[in-house]
Amino acid sequence: MAIFSPECATVSATLQAVPSKPTGPVDLEVKDAQLIFNSVWKQLEEEYGRGGLRFPRELILLGGAPGAGKGTNTDFIRKQRDITSAPIVISQLLDTPEARKIKSQGGMVGDREVVGTLFRRLLRPEYQHGVVLDGFPRTKVQVECLKLLFDEMIALRREFAETPEAVHFKLPVFHIMVLFVDESESVARQLKRGRQVIAHNEEVKRSGIGEPWEERATDFNEGLARNRYRVFKEQTYYALVSLKEIFHYHFINAQAPLEIVRENIVRELEYQSSLELDPRTFDLLRKLPLSSEIVRHARQDLVRRLEGYQIEKAELLGRVIAFIEAKMVPVVVRHAIPGEATIHTEDALFEDPLALAILIDIFSERGFRANVTIERREIPDRVDLKTGEITCRQKKVFRFNIRFKGSEIRRG
Repeated sequence: MAIFSPECATVSATLQAVPSKPTGPVDLEVKDAQLIFNSVWKQLEEEYGRGGLRFPRELILLGGAPGAGKGTNTDFIRKQRDITSAPIVISQLLDTPEARKIKSQGGMVGDREVVGTLFRRLLRPEYQHGVVLDGFPRTKVQVECLKLLFDEMIALRREFAETPEAVHFKLPVFHIMVLFVDESESVARQLKRGRQVIAHNEEVKRSGIGEPWEERATDFNEGLARNRYRVFKEQTYYALVSLKEIFHYHFINAQAPLEIVRENIVRELEYQSSLELDPRTFDLLRKLPLSSEIVRHARQDLVRRLEGYQIEKAELLGRVIAFIEAKMVPVVVRHAIPGEATIHTEDALFEDPLALAILIDIFSERGFRANVTIERREIPDRVDLKTGEITCRQKKVFRFNIRFKGSEIRRG
C-alpha cells in the first residue's frame, strides 16, 4: 500500500481536471462532488464557524457486500479501535419514506442528501474520538467528497496548530474496511435473514414480547437480492477500492466462519503508529520496539539465553536450578489451586543480578510467569550504651511472585 503523507500534500490534487482532454463521466462526477461538497461545507462554516468544525479524529468506513456481516462485526471493530460512540449506519440515518422506497428496490439515496446529513452528524461531540460508518462511501461522488473532507481536516489542523484549539484538530485517520463475500453466498445470506425475520416477527406478534425486525424486500426475493449485490459490486466496491492508495485499506474475506473473520480483522487493525501519530511524536517513539516485534522472537531469544547460561555460566545455572528445586517448587505445588505463589528469600545467591535473570528465564521456559522485587529494610544491629546511638544494617529481601494457570476443580 502506498504511504500518503497528509502533512505535505492533499488528496484533492487528484481531482484537478485536465483541460486538454474532453470532459467524460468521471470528470462530471468529480465536478458534481466539488459542487456538493462546497455547498455543504459553506453551510457548516456559516452555522458552526471554522473553529467549530471538529470532525472525528478516526473514521472507520465499513463497507461490505449484502450479508457480509457488517452489523455482526461492527461492535467487534469498535472494541479493537477503542471507539465508544455508537456506529453511524447510513441506511438508518436516511430513513425517510422516499429513501425507504428507493432502498426496497435495491437502489441508493442521492449523494447530496447522504453527504449533507452525514457531515452534520459527524460534528456531534460524542464522535470526536472516532466512529464507525456503516455504508459510506457507496458512490464515486461520495468518494470524492470524502477526499475533500480529509483535505479540509488537514487545513483546519494547520490553521489551528499554534492555538489553544489545536487539541480539537488531531491528525485525521481514515480506515477503509471491506467485508467481502461472493454473489451466491450474499444471496443465500440475504434470503436466510428473510426467513429469520419472518420467524422472529411472527413470534413477536404471537407473544407480544420484543420488537419486530425490519422486513426488506431484498430479503424475500432472489432477484432483488441479486440486484442488491450487483449494485454493491458495480458502485460501492469499486468506489472503496479507489481509496486504497490514499487511506488505510483492509480487505476482509467474510465467507469464513465468524471466529476466522474476526482473527483477520484483528490482524488488519494491528498497531500503525507510523501513520496515525504526529510525525514529531513518532520520531521520538520509533527507536522503541513494538510489542509484536518482541513477542515474535521471544521464544528463540529465551532458548538462546538458556543455552548460553549452560555454556558460559554452568556453575551459576546449576545453583539457581538447585535453589528452585529445593526452595521454590514445594511452595508452588502447595499453591497449585490458586495459581500464584509468593516466595521470600535472603539467599546471597541472588546478589548476582545474573542469577535473578536466570531464575526468571527458567520459570518462563517452564510455562510460568515470574517477577522479582527487591526490598531493602533497615534492621537495628547494635546500640552504643554510652551515646544511645543505634547502628542499623541493611537487610535485603528478594520477593518472587510466581503465577501460572491454577487447578480447575469442581466446587459444590
